[in-house]
Amino acid sequence: MKSLLPRRSFLQTAGLAAAGSLISDASAAALPAEEAPNTRPRLLTGCCAYSYRNYLGAGKMTMEDFFLKAVDLGVQGVDVTTYWLKSTDPAYLHSLRHLAFKHGLPFSGAAIKTEMCQPDPSRREEEVAKIRKWVDATELLGASHLRVFGGNVPAGATDEQGIEWTAETMKPACDYAAQKGITLGLESHHGITEKAVNIIAILRRVDSPYAGCNLDISNFPEDPYSQVESLVPYATHTHIRDWYGEPRKPIDLDRMWQLFAKGGYQGFMSVEYEGDEDAMTGVPRLVDRVKILCRKYSSI
Repeated sequence: MKSLLPRRSFLQTAGLAAAGSLISDASAAALPAEEAPNTRPRLLTGCCAYSYRNYLGAGKMTMEDFFLKAVDLGVQGVDVTTYWLKSTDPAYLHSLRHLAFKHGLPFSGAAIKTEMCQPDPSRREEEVAKIRKWVDATELLGASHLRVFGGNVPAGATDEQGIEWTAETMKPACDYAAQKGITLGLESHHGITEKAVNIIAILRRVDSPYAGCNLDISNFPEDPYSQVESLVPYATHTHIRDWYGEPRKPIDLDRMWQLFAKGGYQGFMSVEYEGDEDAMTGVPRLVDRVKILCRKYSSI
């Protein structure tokens, strides 16, 4: 995955004043030209368990079934949406790890629900404890990335306050995750993280090489292309759909891939299917598109 050390180095030289202020322009929040990544893009096709949420939620598919389905799809990694794990018992997680190994199936990461944007310090402590629990489970599973959510901004609060609360929660969680070699990816989602500028402000305040963005390209209500472009330097994992907004508007995936390639992204482009078509036919269709684009724009 892309290292965030250049960003960390930049913050140390730029001083804390810039990190402490709310960035007003997403384009200005991107790394300066001299810090731009010079690595060649390495784009890998992945799939999220969430793509089969209707089957997993109804008990028609297990996580083991999902792994085998991913092998059939020919993806290069799986993102384990933890909602459908049977437990966090070490024996169970080790069995999943072994099954994936036997089929040559790497983990692109795991994903949990969190609400880090909490004004109450005790609630923030609870969120940190929850993340620590799932960092331990992620380590047992054998993955190196854990998706977390920022959550909603409480009524009457400002984005600046939400940024501070989220960063205060994520920082100690990252300190713990770093001890396990696990990166926390803050998803571009609803609430405090529906704007790229907010995500960048949070990550700069957390200031850890083990903090990044789980970049869901579909969760920006306005102009996803410029927002994705500003976040590519911080991306540690991606979620891919082919539409955004409500009502749904189509995403130009080729244009998106150009942004990731230009930014030198190295990591998984994980299908998180939420289309109207049944997942058994809709997921393979989207996976095939992702494979073509990864071959087109990747150095592998």
